[in-house]
Amino acid sequence: MPCSWRTSDLQLLLMLTVFSVAEYISASNNSTQQIGKNNCISPVDRKQNLSLVTHPAEANTFLPVLVDTKAVLSCPHIVLTNALLTIWEITLGDKPFCIRTHRRDTNETIETNCTDKRMTWPDRPDQIPALQINPVAITHEGYYRCAVVTPDGNFQNNYHLRVLVAPEMTLFQSENRTAVCKAAEGRPAAWISWTPAGDCVPEHIDWGNGTVTVQSMCHWADGNVSVVSCSVSHETGNWSRSIELNQGAKTSKTLIILYSILPVIILVIVGFVWLLKIIGCSRIYKLKKTEPTPGGEEDEMQPYASYTEKINPLYDTTNRVKTSQVLQSEVDGMNLHTS
Repeated sequence: MPCSWRTSDLQLLLMLTVFSVAEYISASNNSTQQIGKNNCISPVDRKQNLSLVTHPAEANTFLPVLVDTKAVLSCPHIVLTNALLTIWEITLGDKPFCIRTHRRDTNETIETNCTDKRMTWPDRPDQIPALQINPVAITHEGYYRCAVVTPDGNFQNNYHLRVLVAPEMTLFQSENRTAVCKAAEGRPAAWISWTPAGDCVPEHIDWGNGTVTVQSMCHWADGNVSVVSCSVSHETGNWSRSIELNQGAKTSKTLIILYSILPVIILVIVGFVWLLKIIGCSRIYKLKKTEPTPGGEEDEMQPYASYTEKINPLYDTTNRVKTSQVLQSEVDGMNLHTS
């Protein structure tokens, strides 16, 4: 089995060599005839004409793709029954060269240095020999080539895949009639413009993975400018937003006034609560002091009784008589008890 594989490889290489030599001879003859017809062609034009003739079946395509989407790269449109060999060559930055090969005679697929599982055949390679990337990441940016070998010649499609990232736009107002417009993490960098134009300071931040954040801070000294608009232009789309400067200034003044009188308000509230607390305590104390106690009537009568005793002789005499009678009755009782 390995011997047959090597023999087939040699046959394919021999076919490729024959086709290349035939194309080169044909191209040389055509270029010679062209030069003979027109001796005024410059050397640069001769080189370009020779290049166009020697590679008649090569297509170059610049393919921008949005990140996190699906991309399908097709091979040359030929009759697949005539295809002997389909080869995908993938070059991604500094990664190893990836080769995907499909042989139609043995229906065998071979992959070399291809470890990214997001790059697959969308269908059976013998039916659709395209390359599918799902989802597309920034690391997939690079060069892709599909070469198809047929008895009629060699055909290939070249792709330069460029991954785009849409930026996230924000617009807000800073202090002192200044607005800030930001297009965050776009690939490539976005373009920011203002209406009306102001005194602007741009800033770029490169995040190292190909995405760039662009920020523009603008100031308008003219008090007649009340509404400003920021526009962000990018390969993935255009965005525009507006903001009112005066509204932000009023808000700032209101916040300053609020922060100024807030301590006074807090002191007034604390003082009012403290005053209510004092008034409540005094009321409770008075209520406790005026509550009636057992024997309260006697206590209330004591000042009057003492006053009566001091200034009323009749009351004093009556008390003495009552006291003598009580003592006499006690003495009589004791005598009776003794006898």
